[in-house]
Amino acid sequence: MFKDLSKVILLSDMDGTLLNSKKQINETDMAAIEKFRSLGGKFTIATGRTIQTFEQYAETLKLTMPVIMYNGAALYDYSKSEILYSRSLPDGCREMAEELLMQMPDAGGEVLRTDGTYVFSNTEYQQLHTKLCGITPEYAELGEIPGGDWLKVLFAMSPEDISYLEILVKQLHFNEQADFVRSSTIFLEMLPKGVSKGAALEEYRKLDGMSGYTFAAIGDFDNDIEMIKAADFGVCPANAEESVKKAADHVLSRTNDEGAVAELIDYIIAECGIMNE
Repeated sequence: MFKDLSKVILLSDMDGTLLNSKKQINETDMAAIEKFRSLGGKFTIATGRTIQTFEQYAETLKLTMPVIMYNGAALYDYSKSEILYSRSLPDGCREMAEELLMQMPDAGGEVLRTDGTYVFSNTEYQQLHTKLCGITPEYAELGEIPGGDWLKVLFAMSPEDISYLEILVKQLHFNEQADFVRSSTIFLEMLPKGVSKGAALEEYRKLDGMSGYTFAAIGDFDNDIEMIKAADFGVCPANAEESVKKAADHVLSRTNDEGAVAELIDYIIAECGIMNE
């Protein structure tokens, strides 16, 4: 599968994969990424984060390849400050969010647009997400948030309540109008129908100059499953959810705290026949 390292693109999830439990990039992983690129490999990210909140990581990682963002609702090129592809939620997404919030008023929530993040219910769990992503959001009622260009809506609740929210979504048949996926034990996201990191990877393949590349992908949670399946080589760290392990071509021996991305990079380099020092 891996023959020419210069024709390999590695897509990595952030939380639970590249980021350790302290929300930092391990020195081991950073060194491996730099080595991977020095040998000709191409590295980038697939994340649920927004253009604004991921910018700090794009600079740290010195990314030159497009990034999958908003859990697949957009492809963004930081080197050109350009959106290469995007899909927005359908008309009626505001009404769906309002109904879910009315029936589960303790839910935290935010709307993510290309121009920023709008928090409409600033609960304790929502504040966890704001802190996690380093967001500087706008605060507004759902009805006040500008229409159009809603790439996703995120709900934040306890793990038990998120399970009830998933049931409610199905009871209201909202899953027929949009896709709902967990990105964490406490986050449920409303995405445009058919949007996922995996669908975005297929759009990635269509970009100019991407013909002939082998795509490897690594992730740890439910929102990474479609990407892992769509990749030529789908991998997960040892700390991944069981559902992700079942979908992966290979389960690594290391967790995100132990340098799982570095382990994958070493594997790819070896498969390309390059002596790994």
